[in-house]
Amino acid sequence: MDVERSSLCNCVVNFLLEENYLLTAFELLQELLDDGRDAQAIRLKEFFSDPSQFPADQISRYNSLRAVDPQSLLEEKEAIEEKLALSDYELRLAQEDITKFKTELQRKSDLPHDKLSESSVSNSVNHVPEIHRQKRDAPFSDLGPLKANERKDLNCAVKEYLLLAGYRLTAMTFYEEVTDQNLDDWENTPAAVPDALRHYYYEYLSSTSEAAEEKISMMRENESLRKTIESVNHEKECLMKNKDLAEGQINALTKSLEATQKDLKDKEKLIQDLKRAWEHQRKELNDCRAEITSLKMHIEGSLSVPNSVATNVGPTQSQASDSYNEEVKSLQMEIARLKAMITNAPDIVDSSIAEIESIQTEEKVVEMDESKALNSHPIETAGVADSNVPSLPVQTFDNTHKPEENLPESFMNPPNSSDGFPDGGILSQQGDKLPSEDSGLHLKLENVGSGPIPENMGLGTIQILADALPKIVPYVLINHREELLPLIMCAIERHPDNSTRDSLTHTLFNLIKRPDEQQRRIIMDACVSLAKNVGEMRTETELLPQCWEQINHMYEERRLLVAQSCGELAEFVRSEIRDSLILSIVQQLIEDPATIVREAAAHNLALLLPLFPHLDKYFKVEEMMFQLACDPSGVVVETTIKELLPALINWGNKLDHILRALLSHILGSAERCPPLSGVEGSVESHLRVLGERERWNLDVLLRMLAELLPYVYQKAIETCPFSFVSESNGTIFSSSLLELYAGGHIDWPAFEWMHVDCFSCLLQLASLLPQKEDNLRNRITKFLLAVSERFGDSYLTHIMLPVFLTAVGDEADLTFYPPNIHSSIKGLRPRTAVAQRLATLGTLPLLLAGILGAPGKREQLAEYLRKLLVEGAMKDNQFTTHDIDIINAVRFLCTFEEHHGMIFNILWEMVVSSNIEMKINAANILKVIVPYIDAKVASTHVLPALITLGSDQNLNVKYASIDAFGAVAQHFKNDMIVDKIRVQMDAFLEDGSHEATIAVVRSLLVAIFHLTSMPVSATDLIRRRQRANAFCEAIRAVDATEISANSIRDFLLPTIQNLLKDPDALDPAHKEALEIIMKERSGGTFEALSKVMGAHLGIASSVTSFFGEGGLLGKKESIDSPTEPVESPKATAAPAPVEDTRFMRIMRVTDMLRGKAKTQEETNQNQ
Repeated sequence: MDVERSSLCNCVVNFLLEENYLLTAFELLQELLDDGRDAQAIRLKEFFSDPSQFPADQISRYNSLRAVDPQSLLEEKEAIEEKLALSDYELRLAQEDITKFKTELQRKSDLPHDKLSESSVSNSVNHVPEIHRQKRDAPFSDLGPLKANERKDLNCAVKEYLLLAGYRLTAMTFYEEVTDQNLDDWENTPAAVPDALRHYYYEYLSSTSEAAEEKISMMRENESLRKTIESVNHEKECLMKNKDLAEGQINALTKSLEATQKDLKDKEKLIQDLKRAWEHQRKELNDCRAEITSLKMHIEGSLSVPNSVATNVGPTQSQASDSYNEEVKSLQMEIARLKAMITNAPDIVDSSIAEIESIQTEEKVVEMDESKALNSHPIETAGVADSNVPSLPVQTFDNTHKPEENLPESFMNPPNSSDGFPDGGILSQQGDKLPSEDSGLHLKLENVGSGPIPENMGLGTIQILADALPKIVPYVLINHREELLPLIMCAIERHPDNSTRDSLTHTLFNLIKRPDEQQRRIIMDACVSLAKNVGEMRTETELLPQCWEQINHMYEERRLLVAQSCGELAEFVRSEIRDSLILSIVQQLIEDPATIVREAAAHNLALLLPLFPHLDKYFKVEEMMFQLACDPSGVVVETTIKELLPALINWGNKLDHILRALLSHILGSAERCPPLSGVEGSVESHLRVLGERERWNLDVLLRMLAELLPYVYQKAIETCPFSFVSESNGTIFSSSLLELYAGGHIDWPAFEWMHVDCFSCLLQLASLLPQKEDNLRNRITKFLLAVSERFGDSYLTHIMLPVFLTAVGDEADLTFYPPNIHSSIKGLRPRTAVAQRLATLGTLPLLLAGILGAPGKREQLAEYLRKLLVEGAMKDNQFTTHDIDIINAVRFLCTFEEHHGMIFNILWEMVVSSNIEMKINAANILKVIVPYIDAKVASTHVLPALITLGSDQNLNVKYASIDAFGAVAQHFKNDMIVDKIRVQMDAFLEDGSHEATIAVVRSLLVAIFHLTSMPVSATDLIRRRQRANAFCEAIRAVDATEISANSIRDFLLPTIQNLLKDPDALDPAHKEALEIIMKERSGGTFEALSKVMGAHLGIASSVTSFFGEGGLLGKKESIDSPTEPVESPKATAAPAPVEDTRFMRIMRVTDMLRGKAKTQEETNQNQ
């Protein structure tokens, strides 16, 4: 029984250690030791005392954090080396034992089953650890990882054993450690039996390892065969369905083919019949043409009869007229019959129809000539007929025939073509010299004909209107000229003369000198309506030339009208004109000096693109789009990005080329800028100095990249080679899809562009940007956040994060990348010290704010920041340039307000830490993040932390906090904040340290510089002089101290220059003194400066009086207190401005500073 109990306990111990339930195993060890069962606790003792698992030095380090001693480290190293040698020796012995046991197990496997069971029971008493090690090596080697149901069965069995054995504390710990399964609910499975662990044990002892392995392999084979059968059956069903569907399609196609063949035969027969009919009709038409020609000759002969026989030909003329009328009627009947035949044959050749119509036209002209000749005086007709023939045909037909049926299109629609009209001179003669006989004839025809008003009368009206409009327009008010548009359009549309129409079109475009938006809209609508009516040819020859003439007009409103016409009139011209003439006009307009014209050109180019017939001009249009995108005007850029860019993508369908060109433009804009330093190999030689234009272009191109993100995402989805199912949160690029992509069996270039090309380009750009380019860095960060939001959390975790971790030099998991991309991602890792610093400067801010700053990565961001700020400071123990770069990255992260709380939590951990460098880093971070917080945060978070650091015993920490106090004083005018800073500065000066004094002076010098650089709001000269005097005294006080050359260059000299900009407010003595200070500090000595200052100001070298109660600052303080009497007559004019009060409160600390300096000088003199 003891052997069985010991074996079961060993099984539980092995299970807990293999499944890494360490807490439960440790609790079991304690309970076994409490029960006195040391034999069963040997394995656990060995495990928890194993130095490889739980190193003693690490445990001792966690127990007490003591100072690191090199001697102790050397001793620990030697002890570890000895233990390592012993472990290697024990490992060799264990391997030899394993080999021996394997040989023995192989030999015993040939013995009978009963003898094997007895030997296993006996050996379990003496060699429990070895047997379990063998079983773990042999049967479990090929079983694979535990499945979920197997793990639950074993967990339930172990929990049952622990409860039955009385190890309740171990059972409770085990219950808490297994968090992913409910051990109280054991489902009804074959493994759920009472006292399950003993049954498993007996079942295991009753079978050999070979039988168990064979059974497991058979089960796996059966399962795989069952899945194969199911897949084959499913495939069979699909094939059967496809077969039925294919047979149905084949039958349908066969029937359709037979019907098509029959229809083709019928059509071939019909074509043959039509060809024969066409030949017959052509012969008849030729006969008709010959007969018409003979009739023409006969009519010309009859018109040439002499006047002398006019009175004798009456009967003959009547007889000829009757015969001619009969012939004309017969011809009309023949033509009607031919037209009926043409109507019955719908597929007749177009050329024959056109020929019939031309012959029909000739016949009608002959008929009109005959009627003219027979019904008018023969002598007069000979002179008038030719000039009136085109104007009479509408009125010469019988009422049974409509004009539309008997006239060609050129006669029915005279406004659409200038060919149907006589020239202007003939028309004027016709209007001026119309005979009375013709007037009677027109009245008669008006009653007989079915047409509208006579043609010559309508043309006369149009002529009068065209002559009057240029004279009327100048005398109409500008706001009412659009009411003339219908008249102008009618005249342009119907006037027969080209020059007159051009003049009227010019009047239309110049109707208003500088039309506003509404007036341009009215004129443009009129042009569009006119283009619809006159057709393509007249739009090209009459309207577009007016556009070309106006393109260089002096008024931008006219050029804007041209830009609008390019987009709206393009629909009414031929396709070859759109991408030639109109595109050339737009190309010239995008270089216009007026912003509104360039904006209109971009808008109308977007309207024009869908009308282009082909893609021959694609690259030219793309170049124009990038030119407009880099325009210096914001409205032009906005129109280009929002309208032209989508239109170009939809028209050209060349997203890949646009993306490549965009990345090339982004890198080219930055690389063309000069380097920050000319020293090769330095970090500054890789950074670029961006001009205003380059900075603007980069910002616009990054905005364009963000606008293209939806198109990239959509194309990645459309070209996905895998079948995917979106997750519950709508994410398409799930982990399962990324695992399929990581297989690397199928190319997916649209998906890879983002993390292979785009991210690489952005990282190169980030490595070129200097520290001050926060706006561009912020734009890149927003793009990365948009990518993570659109592509999903899985893409952010498995694709984006490894790229940026590798780029900053950290280790990253590339499991979800195909093998062929690993080299390109690993190539982003910095190889040199310069590259590492560039990565920290450029890439680390993007990693913090753009990748880990995503909403789902806040905890990981906090952990990464602690690793950088806390663990990094503990590891380095010295302040380096790497720390400065990290602080700059944290500063950039603070530009996003949502991260402030997390950053202040970490900063507070650094403030209360015992590590000196960590505290100094905390002070430096607090200094740089001041510009990004408000007064409330500064009062509740920053000042308490700085006060804590300022009271630190370490001098370096204290000096670092002084600079941070100075930064707070520069950015906040709150009286409470200023008072707290003043009190803290007083405390610093009370220490008497030279370094603290210098730090206080420098911080106050920075404050003076910022205050003098502010614009002077006071208009009263007295106030300005008070302000200038206070600044001059402060400068003299600062000048008496030892300050660095950098502080002189960056703060003292610019402060003096700011004061000299207002000479009226300066006292002459102060002005001269400031000029001498600036001259001496630029290249003189301090002693000469002090003598000059004393001589010119007429005061002693001690400056204590300036900051005492009787000095000017003391007087200004008394101004703020209403309870004290005011002694200065200057102060009674008005209270001191707010900026002076703030400055005085800060500068009061220098009172003590100057006193201490004087005391030290006197002491040195006495000695």
